[in-house]
Amino acid sequence: MIRATSTTGTTPPVDPQAKAIARLTKTAKQFEGVFVQQLFKAMRDTVPQDGLTSGGAGEDMFTGMLDQNLSDKLPQQWKHGPAEAMVAHFRAQVTAQADSSPTPVDFRR
Repeated sequence: MIRATSTTGTTPPVDPQAKAIARLTKTAKQFEGVFVQQLFKAMRDTVPQDGLTSGGAGEDMFTGMLDQNLSDKLPQQWKHGPAEAMVAHFRAQVTAQADSSPTPVDFRR
């Protein structure tokens, strides 16, 4: 017995280039957040810590959480950030590899 299957409601085929660019953009945004977090950590390390105003472990935990929150929010305010530059730089390589093979893109070159 042969059954006819309906094609309505199926998802369209995914463009490998668009998928690769989306992954690249997501990774670049994550890198941007880590970059900002490390930037804040390095700036805090330049402030002298003395016994009178030091808050101890509680302050360290709070500033770490503050830096994490700022690293999530701050890059969203940038008009042209490092993530945009990385996507522009790696776009050609990612799209060329997406067309040629289904293997993951290697950025270590």
